[in-house]
Amino acid sequence: MNTPFWPLLALLADGLAHEVQTLAGILNKKIPQLNAAWQDMPAHIQNLLRQRNGVWQLTKTLALIPEHIFNTSARQYGFNPQLLEQTTSTNSVLLEQLRYAPVNTAPQICLAYEQTAGRGRQGKSWQNRIGDCLMFSLSWSFKRPQAELGGLALVVALAVAQTLRELGVAAQIKWPNDLMLDKNKLGGILIETIAQQNQTTAVIGIGINFSLPDQVGTAAAILSLLPHAQVTQIFQGILAKLAQYLPLFDQTGLESFLNDYNQLHRDQGQIVHLLANGKTIAEGTVKGIAASGALLLQTADGERSFVTGEISLRPGTAQNQVQANNRKRYLLLDAGNSKLKWAWVENGCILGYGKAAYYDLKPLIQDWTRQGAGVQRIIGCAVCGEARQQQIAGILPLPVQWLPSMPEALGISNHYRNPAEHGADRWFNLIGSRRYSRQACVVVSCGTAVTVDALTDTNHYLGGSILPGFYLMKEALSRRTANLNRPLGKPYAFATTTPNAMASGIMDAVCGAIVLMHARLQQKIGAGKPVDIIITGGGANKVAQALPNTFVLDNRIEIVDNLVIYGLLNWVEYA
Repeated sequence: MNTPFWPLLALLADGLAHEVQTLAGILNKKIPQLNAAWQDMPAHIQNLLRQRNGVWQLTKTLALIPEHIFNTSARQYGFNPQLLEQTTSTNSVLLEQLRYAPVNTAPQICLAYEQTAGRGRQGKSWQNRIGDCLMFSLSWSFKRPQAELGGLALVVALAVAQTLRELGVAAQIKWPNDLMLDKNKLGGILIETIAQQNQTTAVIGIGINFSLPDQVGTAAAILSLLPHAQVTQIFQGILAKLAQYLPLFDQTGLESFLNDYNQLHRDQGQIVHLLANGKTIAEGTVKGIAASGALLLQTADGERSFVTGEISLRPGTAQNQVQANNRKRYLLLDAGNSKLKWAWVENGCILGYGKAAYYDLKPLIQDWTRQGAGVQRIIGCAVCGEARQQQIAGILPLPVQWLPSMPEALGISNHYRNPAEHGADRWFNLIGSRRYSRQACVVVSCGTAVTVDALTDTNHYLGGSILPGFYLMKEALSRRTANLNRPLGKPYAFATTTPNAMASGIMDAVCGAIVLMHARLQQKIGAGKPVDIIITGGGANKVAQALPNTFVLDNRIEIVDNLVIYGLLNWVEYA
């Protein structure tokens, strides 16, 4: 490709509309030169351009970052930036530079628009087309010797997976460091090290599939889930995580990250077999990860550990899974005010969900008939009252362990004056929120009542607010106010009918409570720290859409179904 016009492609990579006159001005070129340049683009790039009325726009986003954004982002997190239009491998570039660099060189980061000889673990090549893959390498020096860096690849995989999940891509990790979407590979990590005097410098290569040709069926890509994803946001999120995690790893090793890693470990609790040189060397159930980064496997001969290197992991066969005799299988219950929800769990993985109204719990009975075999425990969270708890327990063949709100669990301290009167659903929403955010967060539940709770980044639950839910507010207006017993309309910024004014007032009350709590928590933890918003419940989507645009743009907002269930799952697996 004509080298001077890489910047043109990078500017268009966001998929937004750009006036061609503006593009020409930024690049200091004439419009005919831009037209000529476009004819030199590869066919899969040329076909993406749409031109209309002096505006250029690509039909999809590309994994290319403009140089000024790349440089600014890298320096923001302490890296010296180096952007290459084309190279063999960014890992090779940094390794060559570091061999001749003085000790204590500042962290480097190298990003390439195109790599002609990208590689992964075990010497495998990394194939890609221009714009389809985010590829970069960075260096970081550790005081730990090389022998103690076995867990580094796992920490990097965790940082990338968490970033993707925060943006809406449900990435998991296949030990040690493959990024997966179910059975399909989404990305990979390659780490190579150089020992220099009393420290070890690691070169960390990261490759993530952003989009894929139609004919590729054995891999996954971000655009298949998020059609308008911006690679710049992904890149900045990964850098922010790594800038936080790498110094912590140097201080504490892998131990601080194991719980988070196991939550995203795709094969945790599953039967797998390990291969070396194409031959199976072990088979068993994954028990977890050791502090060294080794895989712990429960085999027929007892527990064994395996380090990375030339070992490959494959899921066990369906027959293996059926024959397993050490499964942990349980039923989780979320007994709310108006309905019962449940989830079937095996070895920490949710197999399926169900729900029913209290006046007809036959779906639960039918579900038990289909999936109840082998269930060892039933654990629940209830706000529905004693009578309904007994109703639920009466149709299940095993006793239900109802969990209350607690003074402390999983490192979260409860500052409610009397935890016994604190709603158990609010407590398990907080515990569940840690699957989606490690930052300070406002946890919102939109059910019969709306609860708005504050959790600091240091795991202190400060308390929160309770207000009537949408239905209760509407009922109060209908019963207590003349001429308002009518159906709700839709919320508007300036409602001009009574039904719409009622809907607007109800929604403004909920959104106002969220914005106020966010401001209070921000003030409590200090300016500059992020405060995320986690919303669950039947009205979650409506609330997220009604929040002020500037508030939505400035903050991360996550909508999570069944957050109580995830809180119960966290408690059962890790308490």
